[in-house]
Amino acid sequence: MSPYGARSEPRRPAAELGGEQVEGHHAVHHLLSAGRRPVRRVWVAEGRSVAGPLEDIAELAHRRGVAVDRKDKDALLAASLTGAPQGVIAWAVPVQAISLDALLETAQPEPFLLVLDGVTDPGNFGAVLRTAACAGAGGVIIGKHRSAPLTPAAVKSAAGAVELVPIAQVSGVPAALSQLPRAGIWVVGLHPDAEEDLWQSRSLEGPVALVLGAEGSGLSRLARQRCDALVRVPQSRALGSLNVSAAAAVACFEVSRRRMGVVGPTGRAPGPPL
Repeated sequence: MSPYGARSEPRRPAAELGGEQVEGHHAVHHLLSAGRRPVRRVWVAEGRSVAGPLEDIAELAHRRGVAVDRKDKDALLAASLTGAPQGVIAWAVPVQAISLDALLETAQPEPFLLVLDGVTDPGNFGAVLRTAACAGAGGVIIGKHRSAPLTPAAVKSAAGAVELVPIAQVSGVPAALSQLPRAGIWVVGLHPDAEEDLWQSRSLEGPVALVLGAEGSGLSRLARQRCDALVRVPQSRALGSLNVSAAAAVACFEVSRRRMGVVGPTGRAPGPPL
């Protein structure tokens, strides 16, 4: 049981996404080092090596003025909501969503955004956030409905990315997609049946928002209609479409590669979409 009450999900103000309970040494270390949201308490496993990552976390917490409690394995497992806390759990104030206008302002001068259209699995949500951080995306857009909650599993899967990547929450994803072209952003949806493939497309060059669909069903009809282009990830064998987090990783790092000025399979350096 958490020291801050029951495990049931509370009703939240619109700007709060969750993420209060943070488990795993990567996620907790980034929570403390980023310093973007107050941390209330940290539990660290007792009896671990003084040279390990848990002691680094305990030292960082002390420097931040955060209370650190030493707990045995059973207490940590009882409080854990992921089943594998890696010897450390922290409790912090919730992650705050920002408005789409604020995200568009912070993403300048050449926006690179991800839009999640109905991604409901917390593990996939966290993995996409981690990919966004590593590939240099400026933020992620999610809907208020049909979106994965920022559970402890999502935060752990993100491995610290929730502290780094701004998340904008919108009333409806299709309406948000309609707004992006007015900000000069090319909207590109990933769809397994698209005629254009990821490697050959020039739609990924310049300001771009990648739209990723739900697990199983993919992009909604309205989201597809709002996209400027649809691209697919080429596959050698027909085993169905990639998991959404895997597809996100492939597409995001293709955008990142082009932004680094690397000439790709087309033989062309990056340029504006045609």
